[in-house]
Amino acid sequence: WIHDGKYEIRDASYLLGLDCDDTHTLIREELADPRVRVACIGPAGEKMVRFAGIFTDRRACGRGGAGAVMGSKNLKAIAIRGHKEVQPFDKEAFSEAVREQVKAYQSHPSFENFSQTGTQIAEFTNVLGMFPTKNFREGVVPNWNLIEGSEFNKIRVRKTRCFSCMVHCGNISKISTGRFAGHWSEGPEYETIWAFTGPVGVADIGLTVAADKLCDDLGLDTISTGNAIGFAYELFERGIITKADTDGLELRFGNNEPVIELIRKIAYREGFGDLLAEGVREAARRIGKGAEAYAIHVKGLELPAYDPRGAKAHGLNLLTSNIGADHNTGYAGQEIFGIPIPKQYDRFAIEGKGELTKWNQDVTALFETGILCSFIPSMMMLPVEVYGKLLSSATGIEEFRDPQYLWLVGERIFNLERMFNVREGFGKKDDVFPRRLKEEPMPEGPSKGRVFEEEPLREDYYRARGWDIETGIPTEKKLKELGLEFTVKK
Repeated sequence: WIHDGKYEIRDASYLLGLDCDDTHTLIREELADPRVRVACIGPAGEKMVRFAGIFTDRRACGRGGAGAVMGSKNLKAIAIRGHKEVQPFDKEAFSEAVREQVKAYQSHPSFENFSQTGTQIAEFTNVLGMFPTKNFREGVVPNWNLIEGSEFNKIRVRKTRCFSCMVHCGNISKISTGRFAGHWSEGPEYETIWAFTGPVGVADIGLTVAADKLCDDLGLDTISTGNAIGFAYELFERGIITKADTDGLELRFGNNEPVIELIRKIAYREGFGDLLAEGVREAARRIGKGAEAYAIHVKGLELPAYDPRGAKAHGLNLLTSNIGADHNTGYAGQEIFGIPIPKQYDRFAIEGKGELTKWNQDVTALFETGILCSFIPSMMMLPVEVYGKLLSSATGIEEFRDPQYLWLVGERIFNLERMFNVREGFGKKDDVFPRRLKEEPMPEGPSKGRVFEEEPLREDYYRARGWDIETGIPTEKKLKELGLEFTVKK
């Protein structure tokens, strides 16, 4: 419990086993302050599910298993409350920079639509033929019109937003008919819409909302959860596992009946769910019998809702991200939405995608170091020059006014992360996709016939980065250029 510069470690035994919503409520009651902010884990974190997240007011730090780390430390929650004002170094200059930020957002061509719908736009990737379906076997879910933006408009209860944000891209959705009548969730966001439709091969807006809320309550990353479910479905259809392994569940593509039960089993590590809770890489290793071929991951992190065969820079980012297959590390909005910054790109082309991926990753690292929303770099909504004014006026650090310096900051962050991984034995051997994405052409749809050309794309990227082509490790020359020579073992 952190409050006004003081901290306490409090007994949380009465919170054990509670979901995230109830944990938030009871902590605020205990502290007698409804404005206390809470970051907590649910049962999945307590059980150390490898893709458990940390949740705050139904928002998730979802990817990479940070919730499992909290669970391993017997840490249920962190509560924070402060009453002091934050004073910018130059209040007048900061206010002027904020006005420029607002103007940049409002003048962006995507602002109005993004503000209205948020990320509830599954039609985009289906139209491109890169909506991963049936464990990345296909690129279009058959009835995708049932989960397009206009359908979510019908179930939207109200808009929501992060603190003081003018974009207000969030949504509260509620189902009024069918077997999931009465279920609601904050969102669901695009990745979650995919997670409970694409992997099982059938679109169902009611199930998606119910599954989203259940994952938020139990503390699960929806992306890895959906990916694990799709993996299990494929193993079942191929006869690698049977009902004897799945606790009697019939896991066949097109049948989404088992999804809710599978989510619960994963979160509580019950029966078959205990195996899936290890993530697809480890589950495949334990199952054997060729299961590894159907585990879709990079560095152990399951792929998100974009098939790399349909957008090469986007795929290259997933391949080289320092935390595994994370789309937010360097989102290629140029390929997905046709954003012409720094210029227009053909999504299927190989040429220039190394430089583009580096550009996206560096600008993302730059904006995230200031704790800006990751949608800002992915949509190219804020010029780096304006961002520099915000940083400089807030901190008094004049270097932030120099765009060249800022770009160097982003590049330095990404390379420093890479060197942490190098220290732990990672390198080129880990920048690899599963065989399916490299050797199996997309069977149908607008991306038909495409594969991900891993070797030339990866080599182009290493060159753009100034990394060794054979090892994928930053060269000493590059590290010295970035002031990171201290990361090299002598």
